[in-house]
Order: sequence, then C-alpha cells, then structure tokens
Amino acid sequence: MRLEKQYLDLILVPTGLIFMFGYHLYLLYKILRYPHTTVIGYENHNKLAWVERMLQGGTTNTAIALQVISSNISASTYLASLSITLSSLIGTWVGNSSSKVFMEAVIYGDTSPSTSSIKFITLLSFFLMAFTSFVQSVRYFLHANYLLSMPDSDIPVSYVQRSVIRGSNFWSLGLRALYFATSLLLWIFGPIPMFACSLCMVVALNILDSNSTPLHKYPPLSKGQKKRQSGQQNSEILFTEPMSTLSLNAC
Repeated sequence: MRLEKQYLDLILVPTGLIFMFGYHLYLLYKILRYPHTTVIGYENHNKLAWVERMLQGGTTNTAIALQVISSNISASTYLASLSITLSSLIGTWVGNSSSKVFMEAVIYGDTSPSTSSIKFITLLSFFLMAFTSFVQSVRYFLHANYLLSMPDSDIPVSYVQRSVIRGSNFWSLGLRALYFATSLLLWIFGPIPMFACSLCMVVALNILDSNSTPLHKYPPLSKGQKKRQSGQQNSEILFTEPMSTLSLNAC
C-alpha cells in the first residue's frame, strides 16, 4: 500500500503539471504568433489605442487615465499582499507539528517528510512568483502614472504604451502563478485532487483565454498627434514584445 501511494504522487502530480505547463506554452505561442485569437492580445490591442486617446485630450482625459492606472495599481498591490500573506501562513503551517498528524490521517498519497517538504516548497515558490510579478506590475503602472501626469510633455506615446502593456503582462503572469498555486494547494490533500484540479483548470482556461471578437480598427491619429509618436514602434510588436522579453526586462 505504501508503494502504491508513492506511485500516485510520482505519476499524477507530474502529469498534472505537464498539462498546466503545456497549455501555457501553447498560450504563449498563440500570443506571440496569433495575438488576436487570445484575450491577452485582444486586451493589449485595446490598451494601446486607449493610451493614444488618453494622450490626445487635455486635463480631463489625463485625470481619467490616472484614475484607471490607480485602480490597476490598487488591484496589483492587493494581490501582492495576498500572495505574501498566504506564503507566511504556509510557512507557519509547515512548522506546526499538528499539521503532520492531519496529513497522515486525511491524505491518500505519500505522506513522507520528503514529499511533504516538496509540496510546501513548490507551493511557496509559486506564491512568491505571484508576489514578484504583481510588484513588477505596480512598478510599470507607477511609471506610466508618472508619464501621464507630466504637464506639457512631448514624450512619445510608445513610452506610455510600453509601460502599460508590461504592467498588464506582469499582472497576467502573477495570475498564472496563482492558478498554479491553486492546483498545488490541493496537492496537500493528495495527488488525486491536484490532478483533477489541473485538468479542470486547463479546460476552463482554454475557454477563458480564447478570443473570437475581431480586433477593432481604430481610426488613425490626427497630424498634430502623430508628431508625438516620433520613434514609436509598430503596434504589432508592442503587444507581443513584452511577453517575449518579459524576463529580460524585469529589472
């Protein structure tokens, strides 16, 4: 019976993680090659146009833009706090001797000390990854906030677009880390719940991440506004480049 429980963890847990990682690699491929088929690409396309329109107007548009950015900063800060709090709770639970008695009584799977350590370390790693991603998201949104609030500025639109898109991409990365952490959290109760959660999450995310709405072709900027875009990169590069160079630009 002991060997059977060990085999459950060795087979079901890696299989569930392979499903999760495989789906996200496929999603990354779609974002880089066919962004219009994904919700992330669709949202980034609209955010690029949103930044252009916000910079077209006067102080009224600037105030609206700052409110929107502040809402994103608040959401990222909240999730970052939640991630680090859950990490602390997990660390406290690991040190609690009564949790070991609970696991041995409830879990149908390997309850050896080495496997339990792997469970908590892996779960803690994803929560810390989510915390780091949300902190980076706040960083880029704050930078966009500074650029938007600069009076009488001739800053190219692409500077603000780049900060907004990278902040959004780090937000998405933090959410993905929480999705992985949710699946690994069920591993505490055994490999079977973890595997079932991984399959259900892949199916749900495949539906939620797909986009069938065609990209709206926004009208071009006026000649006066085009002067602000000197040195601006192509829009198609902007909503794929941050995802492909995410790790390189984190610092």
